Amino acid sequence: MIRDLAATLGPDHRRDLGRYLGTLTLNGVAQGAAVAFLVPVVGRLLAGDTDGAAAWLPWMAGAVALSLVTHYAQAMLGFRLALVILTTLHHRLGDHAVTLPLGWFDSTTVGRLSRIGTKSVLSIAGSCAHLLQPLVTGVLAPATVVVVMFWHEWRLGLAVLVCSPLILLAARLSIRLLGRADEENDRAGVEAANRVLEFARNQAVLRAFGRTTGNYRPLEDALEEQRTASRRQVLLSMPGMLLSGFAVQFCFSALIAVGALLALRDSVDPVELVTLLALVARFTGPLAEVGELAGVLRMAGNDLRRVRAVLDERSLPAPEHSAPVRAPGEIELTGVRFGYGDGPAVLDGVGFTVPPRTMTALVGASGSGKTTLTRLIARFFDVREGTVRVGGVDVREQRTEDLMAQLALVFQDVYLFDDTLIGNIRIGRPDADDDEIRRAASLAGVDEIVARLPDGWEARVGEGGSALSGGERQRVSVARALLKNAPVVLLDEATAALDPENEAAVRRSMEELRRNSTLLVIAHRLSTVTTADQIVVLHEGRVAERGTHTELLALDGHYARFWHERSRAAGWRITAAGS
Repeated sequence: MIRDLAATLGPDHRRDLGRYLGTLTLNGVAQGAAVAFLVPVVGRLLAGDTDGAAAWLPWMAGAVALSLVTHYAQAMLGFRLALVILTTLHHRLGDHAVTLPLGWFDSTTVGRLSRIGTKSVLSIAGSCAHLLQPLVTGVLAPATVVVVMFWHEWRLGLAVLVCSPLILLAARLSIRLLGRADEENDRAGVEAANRVLEFARNQAVLRAFGRTTGNYRPLEDALEEQRTASRRQVLLSMPGMLLSGFAVQFCFSALIAVGALLALRDSVDPVELVTLLALVARFTGPLAEVGELAGVLRMAGNDLRRVRAVLDERSLPAPEHSAPVRAPGEIELTGVRFGYGDGPAVLDGVGFTVPPRTMTALVGASGSGKTTLTRLIARFFDVREGTVRVGGVDVREQRTEDLMAQLALVFQDVYLFDDTLIGNIRIGRPDADDDEIRRAASLAGVDEIVARLPDGWEARVGEGGSALSGGERQRVSVARALLKNAPVVLLDEATAALDPENEAAVRRSMEELRRNSTLLVIAHRLSTVTTADQIVVLHEGRVAERGTHTELLALDGHYARFWHERSRAAGWRITAAGS
């Protein structure tokens, strides 16, 4: 655990950890020495040698004083280290998370990251502040006692040494049982947390189909599994704790028996034996406490390993300095091959160029790789083979901030923060003034939303934009893109699910974006496709066709079939019965 903690805190705080551990070590030895000095002091008092006892008293007083000073020092250093852990781990997790590929974040990893940032970090900090001291003392004080025991009576010291492996073996078994149960409980806790978030975020869908808490099976199963895992953790901890306690008591009884046997054979003075048995009690007492605390510390160690697992995730490789942009607004893909994880290729040999300040529409069946392609351009992932260039430069040769400065992303799933309308638009360019924000908002039709809200621009939109409709959220998202004024805009058909009014507002915004930016649009609407300068048809992860609307219709291939199907669908009407 100490190695994991040192690695997790990083080089800036290893000195703090070393100072704390050094003070803990000194405190544990001082406590053992203070008890050890009781042997000559009490032995001489019982023998009537008060002068001899007085000669040892300063040594014992010095050990006690050192024990008190180091105990106070380690307590202060422990609390200070706990505060360092709370701030450092949160900052390190946050700083590292922003370097991970965006594709790393999904519902599972987000739930685990949330649990690590709360429960795990608090567990680690609490363990350092409260558990390391009794654990280190519980090991070092008995170790000091063993050394002293050999000095006074080697046979009893040897018996103590023989008993030690049995106590340690019982403690190790207890730790292993509790650690395994903790892993299962953590997995169940992460799954339950994910299901609770899913249940809270999707109330509209669940209520529409009558799925409340009593009959939403995934949530009920996850909570039941968590309850089962928690009960299993308690049950598995009991045998280990009982075994550890039994081992300590058995060894203590055995050592008393050895001492009595030596006294009966006149191998040791009975007076000295009384003092030595006091040392035996000081040997077994802390070890019993170690057995109780070690399991809890193992759980903190598991939490620490989970933190390290996140910190050990490979960051998205990025150069120290970006290569200079050679063709602002241009997108170029060459021989791109990509698949998620170890799965099959979603894109295989994709290549085409989007010239600056033009509009390219991506067309294809669901699963053909359209969204994946836009994610590769934004470098959510890195390609397996081939090259993706933005601005004439490989995206892998650009720092993340420099790449994202060239891109504005507008997707169907819009997330708005629990802030004001103007605050959500300002995310597009934080240094923009209010006039620039209002102009972008007006072009996107957000001013119409502002006019009907009681608080106007300062109206809060709720978490995720819950106070606005889907179309209104989309307008805010487009306003962000307009405000950013990036050379390239990626749109996952922003008008696909909008009503006519919102669609008209978003379409006007797209025309404005087209004046200054390159547009790459995942297209479903016929009106979007026909206005594109170039249409790229994807089929089973490959570029099947490429050209203008007229050229592709003449080929009578994939695009022509897409066009005719959409045209027929656009002509459907629902008529009244008997008309």
